[in-house]
Amino acid sequence: MNALTPLTEEEQFLRGNYRLACQARVADPLADIDFSVLRRQPRILTTGTKRTTELQPAYSRVGDDVVYDAPDGPVVVDNYKDAIYGIAADLGTTTVVLNLVNLESSETEYTASFENPQRFGGSDIMNRIVYDGGPNPGELRAVMMSSINFEIGEMVRTLKIRRRQIFEIVAVGNTTMRELFFGIDVQSIGQRPYKSSVEDEFRSNKRTTTALSTTASKLGLRIHPKATVYGGPLIASHLGADTAADLLALGIEDQIEPIILVDVGTNTEVVVGNKDRLLAASCPAGPAFEGGEVTYGMPGYDGAVEKVAIDDSGSADSWVIGDIDPIGICGSGLIDLLAELRRTNLMDELGKFADSGGEYEFSSSNNLTLSRADISALAQAKAANFCGQAIVLREYGLPLDKFEKLYLAGGFANYVDESNAIDIGFIANMPLDKVEKIGNASLEGAVIMLLSTLKREEIEKLAATVEHVELETAPDFFEFFVEGCLFKPMEAE
Repeated sequence: MNALTPLTEEEQFLRGNYRLACQARVADPLADIDFSVLRRQPRILTTGTKRTTELQPAYSRVGDDVVYDAPDGPVVVDNYKDAIYGIAADLGTTTVVLNLVNLESSETEYTASFENPQRFGGSDIMNRIVYDGGPNPGELRAVMMSSINFEIGEMVRTLKIRRRQIFEIVAVGNTTMRELFFGIDVQSIGQRPYKSSVEDEFRSNKRTTTALSTTASKLGLRIHPKATVYGGPLIASHLGADTAADLLALGIEDQIEPIILVDVGTNTEVVVGNKDRLLAASCPAGPAFEGGEVTYGMPGYDGAVEKVAIDDSGSADSWVIGDIDPIGICGSGLIDLLAELRRTNLMDELGKFADSGGEYEFSSSNNLTLSRADISALAQAKAANFCGQAIVLREYGLPLDKFEKLYLAGGFANYVDESNAIDIGFIANMPLDKVEKIGNASLEGAVIMLLSTLKREEIEKLAATVEHVELETAPDFFEFFVEGCLFKPMEAE
């Protein structure tokens, strides 16, 4: 950073080691400057749970017209032009994914995935809330809208369609991500009792649902000028529309046997139960497994070590996304590395190296290492996941062997080795044949909401019935957290 010209007035909203490419200039021509662009393309997850949905979108073709099924009755919004589209958006803290869906065939015709551009405001939710309450409110929302509009432009160019053919966007995300998107003040989410103003209004009977609906023009989204934007319902506190979408994708309203859902991310969500009773908690895991707080940590982009094995001599073999020289390690690789260090006794369950050293080299190419400080950050992130699962399972009151499945959701979780995740206590100690990866279930749930207004109503009602478990109020939370910092399997209740 010292080799660049000082921050310009246009860059004053940035935090940390971020610069605008159009403003920064090289001041020291002899310096070795290393940088990455904040538009790296994550690996797109194309597999996962799929649920057949009876088509009942908000927009449909009636003769030569496109008709909107408005609350007050059908409204003609345009003449029909070859096809009607909608976008399902999963607004993740780290990664944003958009599906362009044909509302007549229900087929997804284009998927876009990009790094969340809000990362300059902090890599986790709480830092972004603080940033948005500072001297630059609205910047986080502005960069998100700009990025989404850019991706929409790429979609329509590639498919040779028009923006005016996109009539609706359905957006899901955790509570903070959703509210930032809709331009709602998020400061109340950052302090007790950690609730959105929308949830407060719902609890006090000032609104009938926590779902949101507005127009694309009000949000500045460049699609059809009369298009609508729907935000999926919240559950409670930090448990947002992404968790509700997960439940819809799983068909939880028909689930008889109890299940466990773990949606792994910067904020990990845990839901336990069946159609009759659901308990849920949000775990502030932080970004350690998604590219933050670890020296060589990075999201799952080209150049990330995604898989690690250690041989009998203590040397590591690694597999890299994109088959190029490694520049870092992503979450699945970190879980493998920790499990392998334990398996080979190169590290104890406290995270200390057997040789009392300060680091372990997991890739001789570019000399990539894992340090004691890295392990400490990972231990705390893992402990948050551990606490969420252990405390919610205890509150539900059933032993692990009574659960039909443990579903792992999220793009990161899809590439995790389940056995290694169990060995270090990252997920509950379930038999491997009961662990099932369901991919980006929240995006699938958003697609279902896009295709069916009936399913929207169903998930709005179900979300309101989920019991929220506040982890920090558990009297033995600290004991669970300490236990969760240990790299060993979770002990079954």
